[in-house]
Amino acid sequence: MYAKPQCPPLVKIIVVVVIAIELALVGFLAFGRASAQDGGAPVESTTVDAGQQEPAQTQAPADTASDQAADEPAPEPVTLTVSFAGDCTLGVSAKSDPDVSFNARYEKEGEDVSYFLRNVADLFGADDLTVVNMEGALTDSSDSADKDYAFKGTPDYAKILGGSGVEAASLANDHARDYQEQGYNDTIETLDANGVSSFGDDRIAYRDVKGVKVALIGVCAIEGSAPESYAQQMTDNIAKAKAEGAQLVLVYANWGVEKDYTPQESDMLLARQAIDAGADLVVGSHPHVVQGWEVYNGRYIVYSLGNFCFGGNSNPKDKDCLIFQETFTVTGTEVAPATENDVKFIACSVSSSSKRNNYQPTPAEGEDAERILGKVQESTDKIAAMAADLPAA
Repeated sequence: MYAKPQCPPLVKIIVVVVIAIELALVGFLAFGRASAQDGGAPVESTTVDAGQQEPAQTQAPADTASDQAADEPAPEPVTLTVSFAGDCTLGVSAKSDPDVSFNARYEKEGEDVSYFLRNVADLFGADDLTVVNMEGALTDSSDSADKDYAFKGTPDYAKILGGSGVEAASLANDHARDYQEQGYNDTIETLDANGVSSFGDDRIAYRDVKGVKVALIGVCAIEGSAPESYAQQMTDNIAKAKAEGAQLVLVYANWGVEKDYTPQESDMLLARQAIDAGADLVVGSHPHVVQGWEVYNGRYIVYSLGNFCFGGNSNPKDKDCLIFQETFTVTGTEVAPATENDVKFIACSVSSSSKRNNYQPTPAEGEDAERILGKVQESTDKIAAMAADLPAA
C-alpha cells in the first residue's frame, strides 16, 4: 500500500505560524477600513450659534474682501471752485419805467445779451460752477399773478446767463411763478436750452463738476411759508441727494427781511438744520442788501448776497452786492472743512454807474470795495453775537 507522505513536525509549525500571521494582517486591515468609514480619529468639535457661520467659512470671504480693497486705489482729492451771486431779475414789471428799464437797456445795446454780465464773465468763466437766484419768469405768457411786482423777460434773456458762464439758477423764490405755472415751466425750459440747470423747492439739480457729483438744493423760506413745510422739504432733499450719490451738497436759500442787514434767528436755525442734515454750504438772498456770514461745524453760511443783475429797480438806493466763492476739496464722499483760505468775498455793485442802475454788475475796487466789505463785517459781528444766544439744536 502506498503510504501518505508525512510533513515533518517543524514544517507544520512554520506553516501554522505563517497562516496565523496572514490572518492577523487581514483582520487588522479590515478593522482599519471600518474605522475610516466611521470618521477616523476624533477631532476637536466647534459649537456654532444659529445664524452664525463657522470660522472657516467666514474667514475666506473676509480675506478676499480685504484683498480687493487693498487692490483698489484710494480716491484722489478733487478741488473745485463754485461762485454764487444774488438776485437776477431779467426783465420788468408793469410798474417799471419803460425809458430806463431793463428792456430799454437791452434795446439800447442792440439786443446784445453779453452786455449785462460782461464785467463778471471772466470771473465766472474761470471757476468750475456759477450759481444765481433767478427771480421772475422768462416767458411769452401774459397771464400774470395778482401781485404788486410780477417780473418777466423774454425767453431770449436766458442767453444772458448761459452765455456768461452761469451754469445753474435757483427758482426757489417768491417771483419764480410771477406768470403762473406756464411762466414757471417756460423758464425751466428756456434755461435748460441754454445750458443752465434750474432747481428749487422739490427739484434737485445735479451737476458733474470735474468728476464730482454736485447737488443743488433751493429753499424758499419767507413770510407766508410754513416753516415746518419748507424745512422738512429741504432736509428731505438733502437726504435724497446723499442717497443718490451726491458728493457735494449746496443749498441756496431765499429768506430774510427786505432791506434788513441782519438775518433773522429763524434763518440761522434753518441754515444749521441744512448743515446738520449734510449740506456743505448754505448761501442766501432776497433782502436786496448784503448780510454777513458765519462758520458752523466747518461749513460756511452766507446770509445775503444782495441783488445782482437786477431789473427790479432802475435806481436802487443800495447798489452793493457780493459774489461769494468757495473752493472745495472732495475726496470720495468726504468734503474737507472750509478754511478762510478757501473762500472769497468779492465786493460788487449792481451797476457800473453810480448814478443809476444800468443792469451791469461790476466788481468794486479800492475804497468802495473796502466800504462794502466793512458793511459785511459789521453784519458778521452781529451774527456772531446772535449765534451765542441761539437755542441748542
